[in-house]
Amino acid sequence: MLAIFHDMVEKTMEVFMDDFSVFGNSFKNCLSRLDKMLQRCKDTNLSLKWEKSHFMVKEGIVLGHKISKNKIEVDKAKINVIAKLPHPTTVK
Repeated sequence: MLAIFHDMVEKTMEVFMDDFSVFGNSFKNCLSRLDKMLQRCKDTNLSLKWEKSHFMVKEGIVLGHKISKNKIEVDKAKINVIAKLPHPTTVK
């Protein structure tokens, strides 16, 4: 992924393994960057899974964190899973 998008990383998108996010400071800017990213995918025969794709959202879950314009917070679903674990019964 980094090889395919090397000139776009940190300027218009972030890549982590096989996940990536395109960002922009306006709808028009984001749409333009998304178009360039999709064209690059087409040019390199990189296929995307439609069911894993989210376009033009104001917030989303990325690597277990809820990302929005103003903040980054831990996904509450992850906290609930840990909170429901049984307490340890032995000490080593």
